[in-house]
Amino acid sequence: MIVVRARGLVQRFGDRVALGPLDLELAAGERLAVLGGNGAGKTTLLRLLATVVRPAAGRLELFGLDATRQRERLRARLGYVGHQLGLYPALTAFENLEFFARLYGLGRGEARTALEVVGLSGAAGRRLEQLSRGQQQRLALARSVLHDPELLILDEPDASLDAEGRDLLATLFEGRSVVMATHDLALARELCGRALLLRSGRDAGHCGRLRPPEDRPRVPRAIGRWGPATEAEGTSPSAWPPAVRIGEARGVSPR
Repeated sequence: MIVVRARGLVQRFGDRVALGPLDLELAAGERLAVLGGNGAGKTTLLRLLATVVRPAAGRLELFGLDATRQRERLRARLGYVGHQLGLYPALTAFENLEFFARLYGLGRGEARTALEVVGLSGAAGRRLEQLSRGQQQRLALARSVLHDPELLILDEPDASLDAEGRDLLATLFEGRSVVMATHDLALARELCGRALLLRSGRDAGHCGRLRPPEDRPRVPRAIGRWGPATEAEGTSPSAWPPAVRIGEARGVSPR
């Protein structure tokens, strides 16, 4: 099943083309890392995929449905975390999740479970403004998976997360399709099977498969457990397969 299909996708801000034209496909269960420098169009692409904004031109389908005309029908199948966390500062961690659970027709039990999954049960009664930035990021991730979405769309989800929090991403990704924007090449290599490099809003090279699935380090299945990969593994772009360095060959820095 094709989860994402974009053809000639374009987004403009005034006269400036921020993205595209871009063609993209993502199959069910695939994980795509979107790479590129500041202003490359990563956030714009993710906001389009999350149906937060409408494209200026082109066609975007999610799960075979027109993402422009059927946004409300699609949103229950999407989980999105952008640079703005989308949480309420005056509410506690539990109250935030309870609010969003009700929007999805869920109950207090699902909110408690989501807090437990992201390791915030002990902070359930604290207001958002009383949480650290890393805890706020965990809470936003809990909100994004509360309704068990099929597609996760995450804009630099590792921001402010500690090592344990980064392990949490691997747990949340299991069994889902993922589009993740990041500047962390090692994280992209560990968690994603494919990469897309953007430059000035254009596709600077589909980097293809980052590594064969059987060659990826095993991911932790419980929060707080470390996988066997070492910290140093894959941190240098020179260690990546040639296809992943396609941007460097064209004079594009993925950092």
